[in-house]
Amino acid sequence: MSAEPTPQPMIAPSILSADFARLADEAAGVADADWLHVDVMDAHFVPNLTIGLPVVQALRKATAIPLDCHLMIEDPDRWAIGYAEAGAYNVTVHVEAAKDPVALAKNLRAAGAKAGLSVKPNTPLEPYVDVLKHYDTLLVMSVEPGFGGQGFIAHVLDKVRTARRLVDTGHLTLLVEIDGGINPDTIEAAAEAGVDCFVAGSAVFGADDPAGAVSRLRDQAGRSRHRVSSGGGR
Repeated sequence: MSAEPTPQPMIAPSILSADFARLADEAAGVADADWLHVDVMDAHFVPNLTIGLPVVQALRKATAIPLDCHLMIEDPDRWAIGYAEAGAYNVTVHVEAAKDPVALAKNLRAAGAKAGLSVKPNTPLEPYVDVLKHYDTLLVMSVEPGFGGQGFIAHVLDKVRTARRLVDTGHLTLLVEIDGGINPDTIEAAAEAGVDCFVAGSAVFGADDPAGAVSRLRDQAGRSRHRVSSGGGR
């Protein structure tokens, strides 16, 4: 990944808010999305249970959108590699669950995926800066992981600002992603803080026109980023 901000904001619709009986059609409805975010939950690391590897394998055959797999699971050191081997573009694990996150990042890359590291809202970023040097993506959770449709936790933007500074100064080389409560009311603050990629669930799949929602969110974030680069401060 480039150390510079991406040329335009990326939108990653979360299929957690899609119709699970029509996932191929739902993916086709957001064909212009940058990534398709896939929340994998095991009812252990988080209380909810969603989908797993067979659904990811089926989705990979059904869409050309790069799959962004967010593994909210116990023992990702054991299970994450399978998602990379299944063709996921980016595989994100939780620092709170990984036993050896540095080795896991190397194994994910060797299996053909980008490596992402996620932090919960109350997990500090600073202890993991050296670990993040081995990763391609930092996923900042702006809700407690486990369920969709939660409200945005604004204080996590301090972590985004820290990550953005570390990327802009060359200390890290990764993409900054945010997940949780992203919608037209929250995306501008996240963009101004320095987010590159925005995961949006109900704001996309709950809209009458999901493709239009993707475009509008991208444009809204882009305008906010432009304001910052034109003289506004973070």
